[in-house]
Amino acid sequence: MLRNRFRIIQVLSDEGGFGRTYLAEDIDKLNERCVVKQLAPRVQGTWALNKAIDLFQKEAQRLQELGAHPQIPTLLAYFEQDNYLYLVQQFIDGQNLLSELQQKKKYHCSEIKEILLDLLPVLNFIHEQGVIHRDIKPQNIIRRRASLPSTTGVLGTVGNLVLIDFGSAKQLTAKVKIKMGTSIGSQGYSPIEQIRDGSAYPASDLFSLGATCFHLLTGVSPFKLWAEYGYSWVQDWQQYLKSPITGELAQVLDKLLQKDMQHRYQSANEVLADLSIKQQQTSQLRVVTPTKHITKLPATESPSVPKRYILLRNSVLAFSAIILLASGKFWYQQFRRLEIRISSSLSQSNSSAVNRDVIFHQHPQPLGHFSLASTVKGYSDSILSVAISPDGKTIASNSNNSIKLLSLLTGQEISTLSGHTDTVNFLSISSDGETLVSGSEDRTIKIWNMATGQEIRTLEGHTNSVHTLAFSHNGKILADGSDDNTIKLWNLATGKEIRTLRGHSHWVRSVAFSPDGKILASGSFDKTIKLWNLATGQQIRTLEGHSGKVTSVAFSPDGKILASGSFDKTIKLWNLATGRQIRTLEGHSGKVTSVAFSPNGTILASSSFDKTIKLWNLATGRQIRSLEGHTDGIQSVVFSWDGKTLVSGGDDKTIKIWQMSF
Repeated sequence: MLRNRFRIIQVLSDEGGFGRTYLAEDIDKLNERCVVKQLAPRVQGTWALNKAIDLFQKEAQRLQELGAHPQIPTLLAYFEQDNYLYLVQQFIDGQNLLSELQQKKKYHCSEIKEILLDLLPVLNFIHEQGVIHRDIKPQNIIRRRASLPSTTGVLGTVGNLVLIDFGSAKQLTAKVKIKMGTSIGSQGYSPIEQIRDGSAYPASDLFSLGATCFHLLTGVSPFKLWAEYGYSWVQDWQQYLKSPITGELAQVLDKLLQKDMQHRYQSANEVLADLSIKQQQTSQLRVVTPTKHITKLPATESPSVPKRYILLRNSVLAFSAIILLASGKFWYQQFRRLEIRISSSLSQSNSSAVNRDVIFHQHPQPLGHFSLASTVKGYSDSILSVAISPDGKTIASNSNNSIKLLSLLTGQEISTLSGHTDTVNFLSISSDGETLVSGSEDRTIKIWNMATGQEIRTLEGHTNSVHTLAFSHNGKILADGSDDNTIKLWNLATGKEIRTLRGHSHWVRSVAFSPDGKILASGSFDKTIKLWNLATGQQIRTLEGHSGKVTSVAFSPDGKILASGSFDKTIKLWNLATGRQIRTLEGHSGKVTSVAFSPNGTILASSSFDKTIKLWNLATGRQIRSLEGHTDGIQSVVFSWDGKTLVSGGDDKTIKIWQMSF
């Protein structure tokens, strides 16, 4: 019993590290049912807790403001008890549209139009209040069981639909421009600007409404289409129609589903006006001829957006965002779980994804300093490799036989890529951000589409495990290194092997392309580094000097320096033109596992079994500082493409994200 008023009946959902949601009875209102959200964060750090509390309170404030609308749940109470915060809201007795679709199997044009006429005024209301919902989909729209009298004679009369789950909603401001986006929403239903950039506007909600109507009209889930085709499906959405629709509805849906936001409706009133005008015209049925699927995502220019529709900076610890993260995954396994949810007031998370404690600190730091921003936990084995997408939004990491894609901003899992039959050793992302490659103990390399998570092809040919991969800078060639002591070059367009480079007498554990694409460097457990002419496949020279196994090689951005890390606990810098050693960097007390240049070429980062990351001034060769936080050896370290973020993974089964303040 809460506040001697709200009696808990059952758990509706458990949001992992942040709280739970319950169905309850309000004994002050003759046991009327209500929904209780409990903030019970299991996170590390005072900052994280304070931020979670702050956002929980803001969610309550939004509900209090928006709940004045009869088609939005009302806030009943907000209070603290026994060191927990509680938010109590109206329970909507009804069925969400996804469950309704599963029973009906099909919606007619008149019903879709009625849904639009019912929900558009609600969207207009929340947008006028300066709020974007950001997660409109069939699961978040409930039809009341006690229907109001019909005004049109069809199912779905005006006022009977209720928009729920404002946990993902964000306030708008005309004064503050967003500095960091968070891609919140559901793949397929959310527009490209929301998923890609973390930006959301009234037009974004309208896309989601269009995708919802498409789902109800065709029975085809946008979630599935997004997973297979990215956003190309919206260009040919009409091919999925199973029966003719009116021309007016087709035109409205076509404009709602425009990929480019500038070509979309900009306000709910615009859609209502169009529906009103078209209603007066003669509607003709038309049969749409199916067209061929388009599998490549076309490039889209960034839209120009009025300042009043710029979102506030999103907090990565938003309680409400965590609730909806499971529904943002784009894998069929997660989708199946999503489809069977029938809870009317809250998306229920049944994901088997690893739990993560995410703490972000954004305190200003002195010039060039890094500080720990977040720690991602929950892995069952060592993190052997991490990679960052060029847009700085996604981290890829190994997880036993699979690959995890995480949001760099929130640390939350986006998806899992499965296909390897043994441990994944290494990951790399192409410079255009479209392709991910993985090397494994199963002796194969897999190429993945980053947008859809689909496997493109598998490269086979090595007789032992693959431990390193590198893209050429033009993205046309892939180089790998294997424990069969060889390096293979692959044509990425065809998947065909170009040639095999032989010369090392032990395992090849690192490869790197020079910026001009003419030279490949390889580091081996034979304690040497070899430079190869890519045009001919011939050795240029062998660099010797390490007394231990060479684990990592990297070229400076200007292509003049090669850095190498070794089990001899040192990093060596080499003059690429002469092959001579420039200097040796000493400071690690354990084996060096990885080296990486900052994009501007001023800093070198190195990771070690001594549990530290060391930053070196390339101009002087002096150590700038040592980053400590890992509790076991560090296996991989990488810079983001803008140089402001450093990501590391290690044997302590965690990923740490470090932020730099320039």
